[in-house]
Parts: sequence; C-alpha cells; structure tokens
Amino acid sequence: MEVIGFSTLLTTMMHEQGATIILRGLRAVSDFEYELQLANMNRAQNPELESVFLTPAVENSYISSTIVREIAKLGGDISPLVHPQVAEALRNHYTS
Repeated sequence: MEVIGFSTLLTTMMHEQGATIILRGLRAVSDFEYELQLANMNRAQNPELESVFLTPAVENSYISSTIVREIAKLGGDISPLVHPQVAEALRNHYTS
C-alpha cells in the first residue's frame, strides 16, 4: 500500500494509478447521500471506477439516544455504547 498526494480530479489520479476501486467510509445516513453523489459523478467521469462503502465500528459512529433507550428498555446490553454511569442509570430506570 502507498499513500500519495494529488491535485487533480480523483478520477484522473485513479486512471494514472491504474486503480478502479474507491474505498470510502460512512458515519451516518447523511454521509451516504453525499458519497452517492460523488460516486455517481466519479462513474460519469470514468465508468470503470467502482465505489465501495464501509460502515464504522460502533464506537466510531453516531448512535441515536432513542435507539440506546429502546435497547435499554427491552433489556439489551448498552454498556458498550454509553458511559458506565449512564448504563446503570438506564438499567435502574427501566427495571424500577
């Protein structure tokens, strides 16, 4: 693997490098909307290019407090998602 800098279009650099896959990370739905537009524009510039999207590990992503509360309410383990004091407070709240 090699890291290179460039000051041209991504599609131009990819062609020069003989690369055909663009690997991108997504954190939230809003990222996907923007990245999809970029992927479509890149493909319009070079139909050989393919974009691949990766989602982050839980500790590196946005998590809705509503989802955390729902997991806690239904007895799920939220300890990897929140501070220990928050996990304890939610457990106490939903078990009382």
